[in-house]
Amino acid sequence: MSTRIAFLKGHGTENDFVIVPDPENVIDLPASAVAVLCDRRAGIGGDGLLHVVRSAAHPEAREMAGQAEWFMDYRNADGSIAEMCGNGVRVFARYLQRAGHVTEGDIAVATRGGVKTVHIAKNGDVTVGMGRPLLPEDGVTVSVGERSWPARNVNMGNPHAVAFVDDLAHAGNLFTPPPFSPAAVYPDGVNVEFVVDRAPRHVAMRVHERGSGETRSCGTGACAVAVAAARRDGADPAVTGAPVTYTVDVPGGTLVITERPDGEIEMTGPAVIVAEGEIDTDWLRTAARGPGTPSTPADQRRLGGRMGGARRHGGSTRT
Repeated sequence: MSTRIAFLKGHGTENDFVIVPDPENVIDLPASAVAVLCDRRAGIGGDGLLHVVRSAAHPEAREMAGQAEWFMDYRNADGSIAEMCGNGVRVFARYLQRAGHVTEGDIAVATRGGVKTVHIAKNGDVTVGMGRPLLPEDGVTVSVGERSWPARNVNMGNPHAVAFVDDLAHAGNLFTPPPFSPAAVYPDGVNVEFVVDRAPRHVAMRVHERGSGETRSCGTGACAVAVAAARRDGADPAVTGAPVTYTVDVPGGTLVITERPDGEIEMTGPAVIVAEGEIDTDWLRTAARGPGTPSTPADQRRLGGRMGGARRHGGSTRT
């Protein structure tokens, strides 16, 4: 019988993720497997994948194990590795709570963008300490068709180009990455946010996330937008000495972003687990290899071949 990998599905303001619990880091998830799992027609579907691993068990997180027990090994929908995902951290924390690893209150989560402080509130909202933004040199331009806009260069542990526009429809379909220049500013690609004003300290955005296309929400992107809006509006907390809060509407809901005078960013929003089930690793091996590719011994060692804790019975997705 096939070995099966447990999974869950969750979202934060409709930025959705496949969640693969793997405390001891025994499941090998190559990019091809992640891409199949995130495929909305052939797989489970998601904007990305949250690989849940104890920090001490992952080579990229062992140095953070003294600060955070759990590491969010985040992957984009195309299988590429990403530094951080703000909505993903909230969903990651909700999973840890659901699994009984943590309770309401403050917890720490290790990410490739550093250790993030997370607060799980009684009302269900999750607040993430997103760290301090970096504001590299500007001079960036993004384009869609014949239109071009200057963009604010904001780094939230991953790169963002924030453009203020008159109409969100001007962003186009966002299936493919909007062109930007100069290319050397973002050698590994960039997340691009298009922003309009709704009211004082209230904006709306659409985003192209590198490796995923347009998503319903982007937590680091919402933070980057709030930072760019505050600088545009002359509300830099480091200058005024007072925190500033922006409400950021995304296609999947609303996030509240606060920047403190010390530069720390906090993001608050919902996080929901909607389903759980099991992945058949025989299917996953075949799908990840692609049609017509024979199985190899290496395939058997990957994708569940080393899972001591895997269950070997059938199961259906539960919502």
